[in-house]
Amino acid sequence: MVPTPIGRLLLVASARGLVRISFDGRWSYAELGPDWHEGSELLREAAQQLRDYFDGTRRSFTLALAPSGTAFQQRVWDALALIPYGAVESYASVAARIGAPAAVRAVGAANGRNPLPIVVPCHRVIGSDGGLTGFGGGLALKRRLLAHEGADLGQVRDTPQASLPLA
Repeated sequence: MVPTPIGRLLLVASARGLVRISFDGRWSYAELGPDWHEGSELLREAAQQLRDYFDGTRRSFTLALAPSGTAFQQRVWDALALIPYGAVESYASVAARIGAPAAVRAVGAANGRNPLPIVVPCHRVIGSDGGLTGFGGGLALKRRLLAHEGADLGQVRDTPQASLPLA
């Protein structure tokens, strides 16, 4: 568990890389799986990079990542990693980036299953209408992370947590 300004984060790693980041109160030991490691050098480095991010001295992460997901999810998560610090993109933009412009809802679903929030910045994705939609830590936390990064929130508005992007 890593204490941060947004609460404690559980970091999980395998021998291949960082597998999961979970918000405090939103995980169980059953999720960890048989190959998780406690106290590894990777976890120490991930904790330090997260501290640096919250201190405002880090804008990107340089960690070995090993999230488990489908090939489509992996493509979406790779595209999320390309969204610059302090910027926001729509689900439609991410769908176009991965060459699947009609797959906006599938991109939203993959975004929602991102096991590495913050490091793989799913919080930087908003609806095409400028709405803050879905985030595992809640919309208030999504807005807080974007504000931390200095994103222009003037045109961003809150929408119900349960909504999925339409375009």
